[in-house]
Amino acid sequence: MTVEHWIAIGIAIALSMALVFALHWLLNHKLGKIWPMARYVVSRSAVTAYTAAAVVGANLALPSVGDVGWSTYQTIQHAMQILMIGTLTALGISLAYAATDMVLQRLSASNGDADRRARRLQTQVRLLRRVITSIIVVLAIAAILFTFDAVKALGAGLLASAGIIGIVAGVAAQSTLGNLFAGLQLAFSDALRIGDVVVVEGEWGRVEELSLVNVTIKIWDERRLVVPVANFTTTSFENWTKSGTNITAKVQLPLDWEVPIAELREETGRLITSSDHWDGRSWSCQVVDISESGEVMVRVVATAADTGAQWNIACEIREHLITWLTTHYPESLPRKRTEFVGGEEDSSYASRFPTSAFRRNVAASALAHDDAGDARSGDPEEV
Repeated sequence: MTVEHWIAIGIAIALSMALVFALHWLLNHKLGKIWPMARYVVSRSAVTAYTAAAVVGANLALPSVGDVGWSTYQTIQHAMQILMIGTLTALGISLAYAATDMVLQRLSASNGDADRRARRLQTQVRLLRRVITSIIVVLAIAAILFTFDAVKALGAGLLASAGIIGIVAGVAAQSTLGNLFAGLQLAFSDALRIGDVVVVEGEWGRVEELSLVNVTIKIWDERRLVVPVANFTTTSFENWTKSGTNITAKVQLPLDWEVPIAELREETGRLITSSDHWDGRSWSCQVVDISESGEVMVRVVATAADTGAQWNIACEIREHLITWLTTHYPESLPRKRTEFVGGEEDSSYASRFPTSAFRRNVAASALAHDDAGDARSGDPEEV
């Protein structure tokens, strides 16, 4: 290739990238005011658009077969085919992501705990986007492979044995396919959504990400629990926001039998009804059980609008009642009682076992003590 060829390629690449720059400027400053998706397109295609433009410009300015040797021309042509497939595929995926980003942004604006429909649609859009992207990437890789003559020669044989290959691939990728179908089942059965509050493996958290392989749970202490997506279709889990965000807070107090139930219930009602975390639906304060160790189990229940309010009102009830009972009714706090019984049982024991070794030792000790006392207080004339 001569210097003129390289100059022509450089000019073509520069013009293509300048065209992309002008298009991005129009989308940002002009069309962005009337077309909401413009800024998402610019953001997503900031790299892929320029790369694809450079490859297209270079491909248009390639020298003809007469300007270079045949082998060189074939090598350049093959490389450009691979680059064209790769860059255009990346550009297409970025534009598809831009379109779905706008949808997800609108859904996240109303993505509170109460908006279950928005969270369900958000989960489905994210999952479908990943599925479609995976399919496009696989097809692009297949297209790149079929640009090689050796792979083309095997094409007929591969198609003829597609059934056997499909069976082998299915067995080899059983877990991957299982996760894929499990993710689709979760998304479209509305069993799990992004933003749901769940309890998995004893951990309380919120669904942060749902992919084709894993579900990422953001735990309350900002740790991340990564669980295979198939686990959610094979094992049970708690979903606190499946049908709504309303939830009930429960506080259980082990107290002594002397606790004044009426006064405790009155104080509990005053606290709950004045709390900002109570949603106004219902509350109760009841003795629900007697523990094996003898404490009276008092359970306080209060409804809340969501999990955050539920946690806050439970802590508020617990802290207030502990302080109130300690100050006004300290005898209500849990106590352990031990009863000592004497006299009557001792005489019963003596009548049943008059010659026991214990009683003989006690009697001998008492007799020796009496003799010693008599010796100390004896008649002075005998001394």
